[in-house]
Amino acid sequence: MKTRERVWLFDLDNTLHDASHAAFGATNRAMTEYIVEHLGLEFDAASALRQHYWHHYGATLLGLVRHHGVRAAHFLEQTHRLPGLEAALRTSAHDRAALARLRGRKFILTNAPRHYALRVLDGLRLTRLFDGILCIEDMRMFGQHRPKPDARMFRHVAARLKVAPSRCVLVEDTLAHQKSAHALGMRTVWMRRYLDGKFKGTLRDGINAGRREAKVGVHPCHMPPYVYARIFSLKTLHTLR
Repeated sequence: MKTRERVWLFDLDNTLHDASHAAFGATNRAMTEYIVEHLGLEFDAASALRQHYWHHYGATLLGLVRHHGVRAAHFLEQTHRLPGLEAALRTSAHDRAALARLRGRKFILTNAPRHYALRVLDGLRLTRLFDGILCIEDMRMFGQHRPKPDARMFRHVAARLKVAPSRCVLVEDTLAHQKSAHALGMRTVWMRRYLDGKFKGTLRDGINAGRREAKVGVHPCHMPPYVYARIFSLKTLHTLR
């Protein structure tokens, strides 16, 4: 595959910036507090429910919409306000330069809401480097949200971009998303730079890094067969064949 023919699909959090430091802790608290307020649960029960839905659906939002009638737009707005986010953002200057040099079309593909993604990209001075942003608001099919790792959504994204899945490269920190994309023929790259951040050992980072969970599916986390390459810097993308 020639580099100029590639379509790059970049996750945002813990792929292009250290979200474990900047956002995950505050976002998880905000989601738990939302569940406490709107479902009437105690904090610990609300936290367990949030994690359960994230595990089961890939996004807490889906469980709340499907089982509790929560309005998606209201939940996303309430839980992603994150005052002080911009001051906490950090990424690698080398990664920023590597993105600027990377040939091919580049898109953000994130389960986060658009207003949050734009704040992060603007704060990191990355917005101009991408041809488009596909957020959770865009991941709707037949009236329902289908965020990552839904294979139907990956197929829909490729069709929307008018490209065969085999021409797409998904750069992600989350293995479950890569497994789904790989099954459609996409090439997958596992970004590990930020998996040892401030909140290492939390449920989310534990799953991605293989700390709390020894395996993803039946494959050891250190290098599952559905991962084409494991990287710690985006400049490594220039060496992919």
